[in-house]
Amino acid sequence: MRSVPAWARAYVACTVLAALACLTGLPGLRAPWWAVALLAALYAGCEQITRCRFVGHLAPRGMGTFFPVLLAGAFLLPPPVAALVAVPGALMSRVEQRPRGLRRVWRAAQLVLAVCAASWTHGALGGRDAVAGPDFPYALLPAGAAVLTFCAVLTLLDGGILALAERVPWRTAWRGLLLRALAPVAAHGLAGLMMAVLWRSPYGPAAALLVLLPMYVSCWVFAQYHRERAAHQATIRALVQAVDIKDAYTRGHSERVGQASLMIARELGMDDDRAEVLRFAGILHDVGKLGVPTRLLRKDGPLTAEERRIVELHPEYGHEMVRGISFLGEARAAVLHHHERMDGSGYPYGLVGREIPEFARLVAVADAFDAMTSTRSYRRGRPVAAALTELERCAGTQFDPVMVGALGRALSRCGWEPLVTTAPRGNAPPPGAPAGERAAEAAADRGAAERRAPERGAADRGAAELQAPERGVVEHDAAGRRGR
Repeated sequence: MRSVPAWARAYVACTVLAALACLTGLPGLRAPWWAVALLAALYAGCEQITRCRFVGHLAPRGMGTFFPVLLAGAFLLPPPVAALVAVPGALMSRVEQRPRGLRRVWRAAQLVLAVCAASWTHGALGGRDAVAGPDFPYALLPAGAAVLTFCAVLTLLDGGILALAERVPWRTAWRGLLLRALAPVAAHGLAGLMMAVLWRSPYGPAAALLVLLPMYVSCWVFAQYHRERAAHQATIRALVQAVDIKDAYTRGHSERVGQASLMIARELGMDDDRAEVLRFAGILHDVGKLGVPTRLLRKDGPLTAEERRIVELHPEYGHEMVRGISFLGEARAAVLHHHERMDGSGYPYGLVGREIPEFARLVAVADAFDAMTSTRSYRRGRPVAAALTELERCAGTQFDPVMVGALGRALSRCGWEPLVTTAPRGNAPPPGAPAGERAAEAAADRGAAERRAPERGAADRGAAELQAPERGVVEHDAAGRRGR
């Protein structure tokens, strides 16, 4: 929600109005307000731990860390009162991304609706009497239904905001959300039920608060997993920055290929875990350039046959660099095979059709698309429509038609804003450039397929810019640099 579309803002406003409607029953309602204040303060305090200068770096971050407090309120209090418990903590919670105010309001409204629905479900099934009893195992039934309701409301609202703010396809926006959230929320529900039972027991609220200690420890362990993932991503960023420094003329290309790969993955309905690995594949696809001599990447002029063979080793170099990184999974195959072609004339192994791994076929399309649409210092990028037309023309020979079609559908829905890699200077070389350099620039704009592989014919003409590091990108960049 960094740049929030109008429809997403309207969706948030409707959610806030629904949350306010849930709280309209508060005036005149008889409730143990001291318990409400204690639970609200406890939830708000738990959310503020991450800001503590002494222990904040050890505290678990992320949605759902302190759900047991909210669910205990849902088991103990009437719906409007239980919903109120979430408001102070949500409005004061730590937010990393902008717009922070809108995110806090959205979070508060989302939790009010979820807690209110869970409390109503619990009460409708006689859960409060079962907790006061306590009547086990019957107390587990209304508690389980309340947890399921709580999780379902959060999932419903999250899917809507993903579709409107992040432009995830509607048919895939909710896919997997409920199943991924159900297990951790169920664990929080059990802790919340234990809190509610102890709260109503002779031991009182003090004993109920002790339940949070083991729950907090488990959340801390889970947070360490997320910190490890963050360290992995920092490692990937460092590798990409090294590639960008070595080949400055394609700076930013890797990140954009990762973005385009993610768009295709979502269009194909891949689950979030695979889509994230695929984004890594797009980002790291050219990491093997670190093993290619810099003089070849920056050469002013076309590569010789021997130099081209050296450059074409970069997928194997990249695979050697990442094959020991276990969390990359299928991304490693994409690094190795993203220059294979459907007709078998690619490299390094000349795989044909479905022999090429799915991730490699997808990244090849994203790589090609960005190479054509990116603006460089010596030429402007092609329009998105022209790039798609070229990809469609080469589908079946060079690119997988399924991936090309998915990219086209994603772009028609979400659009694409190609980034300027270096300062644009127009399509032509400087006026004083030698005639030979102007001819080289013109050849780069037409496509270098005939120069490189005459036997492949016209199928490579427009997409030649995108081959390797690049049959199009390296040689085109080299030709363009001569024009500069």
